[in-house]
Amino acid sequence: MEKQTGQSNLASNICDVANLDFERETRCGIPEVVLAEGKETDALVEIVNRYVKEKGRCVISRISEEQTKAVCSSLSPEFTPEKRKGGILIVSDGRRPKPSGGVVGILTAGTSDIPVAEEARAIAEELGAEVLSSYDAGVAGIHRLFPALEALKRADVFVVCAGREGTLPSVVAGLVDKPVIGVPVSTGYGYMGKGEAALASMLQSCAVITVVNIDAGFTAGAFAARTAALIAKGRGN
Repeated sequence: MEKQTGQSNLASNICDVANLDFERETRCGIPEVVLAEGKETDALVEIVNRYVKEKGRCVISRISEEQTKAVCSSLSPEFTPEKRKGGILIVSDGRRPKPSGGVVGILTAGTSDIPVAEEARAIAEELGAEVLSSYDAGVAGIHRLFPALEALKRADVFVVCAGREGTLPSVVAGLVDKPVIGVPVSTGYGYMGKGEAALASMLQSCAVITVVNIDAGFTAGAFAARTAALIAKGRGN
C-alpha cells in the first residue's frame, strides 16, 4: 500500500520532475518524443497521458514491455496505442503526421542493426517522411549492397546503420549522390566493441558523411526526415 501511495504522489506532482514542451514541434519542427528509458513507470504514465491529452499524439521511445503495459492500461478509450519495432510506442486520438514529400532510405549492415534502424524509421515517419528500407546488406557480402541501393534509389537521404567496424556508410557515400547519415550500432565485441570501433571508423571516413552517436536512431531519423523535407520542398512537392 505504501508503494501505491508513493506512486500516486509522484504522479500528482509530475511537474516536479517533468517540464512538458508542448510547443516544440511549432518551434523546432520536431515533436517532443518521450524517452521511456530511465523513467519510473508511474511518472512515464502520467507524462504520456498529459501530453496526448494536450497534443492528441505522443511518441515514446525505448519503452520496455512492462512500461508499455502500464501506459496502455492507463489510456482513456479515445486514445489508441500503436507498438512499433525499435522500442517505439505511439499513442494518438487518430491524428496522423502530415506527409512532407521527402523520402528517406534506411540500410543496415546486418540484422543485429535492425532495432536501431527501426527506431530511425519510426521517427522519420513521424516527421512525415516516406521510408524505404533494405536490411542485411553489409560489406561482408558486398554484392548484396547493389540491389539494395537500387531498391532505395528514390531516397533523398540515406540512413546507414552498421556495427562492428562500421564500414557501410562510407561505402554507400562513395556510390550515391545524396546525403548519407552514418549510425554506429553497439554490436561487436572485444577491443573497441559495443559500437566504439564503428563510431571511430565513421568519424574517420574519407567519404562525406554525417555521423550521429552510437545507437542514435532517433537523431538519425529526425535529421534525415528534416533534410528530406527540405529537398522535397525544393523540388516543389
